Amino acid sequence: MGIYFYWGEDSFALSQAVKRLKQKTLDPMWESFNFDKFSSDQSDAIAQALNQAMTPPFGAGNRLVWLSETTLAQRCPEDVLTELDRTLIALPETTTLLLTSSTKPDGRLKSTKLLQKYATLEEFALIPPWKTELISKQVQRVAQELDLKLTQGAIDYITEAVGNDTRQLYSELEKLKMFAGESKKPLNESAIAPLITASTQSSLQLLTAIRQGKTAEALELVSDLLRQNEPALRIVSTLVGQFRLRLWIKLMLESGERDDREIAKAAELNNPKQLYYLKQELFSTSLTQLQSALPLLLNLEFSLKRGHDETIALQTKTIELCQIFRSR
Repeated sequence: MGIYFYWGEDSFALSQAVKRLKQKTLDPMWESFNFDKFSSDQSDAIAQALNQAMTPPFGAGNRLVWLSETTLAQRCPEDVLTELDRTLIALPETTTLLLTSSTKPDGRLKSTKLLQKYATLEEFALIPPWKTELISKQVQRVAQELDLKLTQGAIDYITEAVGNDTRQLYSELEKLKMFAGESKKPLNESAIAPLITASTQSSLQLLTAIRQGKTAEALELVSDLLRQNEPALRIVSTLVGQFRLRLWIKLMLESGERDDREIAKAAELNNPKQLYYLKQELFSTSLTQLQSALPLLLNLEFSLKRGHDETIALQTKTIELCQIFRSR
């Protein structure tokens, strides 16, 4: 049936692709006999998976062998490479071999080159939070996939509310699909606003408080977000995207650019109508302040990924950010 290598940080989108592959490959009545998943933490996982891939399926349908979080494209001993080469060449037509990893394949390795020769490689990358145009296209794509009709205003609202969280996007759109029922009329922003869990909106309120230098209000919003179990890295991701957007606009304005279409294009602003309000907002914000904010946020992201206490890290950097914007 084929060989597939899925990789990338968007674990939900990747899992959806795996689900589709299972539906395409397996007969539901025989799935328990013909589906095998091997994790990288299992001893001899690669050898077991390759051996199982050569086994004919039982009953109807085909066999699917899934080697999860494999390190084959990062490091591969010579004996394993030999076995991989032997298996990929002779893989039965009744078997689908799937390999997945969150890490980008190392193109220098012989094992990666072997996979590139025989397998279909597909990346599942998270869209950067500041690329709102791409996020908007993803919203439209998933809505079409679910046969859900939305107005442009509703798409813009979901883009801001959900951000690049693919899992939440599917969850919210499936909820809206149930709400719409059999209606063929597109849902507008006012109809969906009460139904959307707009965690990103709270992060945008935090952005406003920081930009206005309101330390107490900003710290309270940080506490509220953490009480709602909002992941700290997602909060930071939203702030980075929004500050980056504002920095681009400010840079264009400072350089003398007056064409709103050019500014919106450079800043990757999904809704050019927002530019008017952002320009008004940035009138009282200096370029130096925006340039000082981003390194602090990137340092905060690094600290969180190193396992530092989320509450302390967020509170400390929030105070520092507010101090930057208080000194106008």
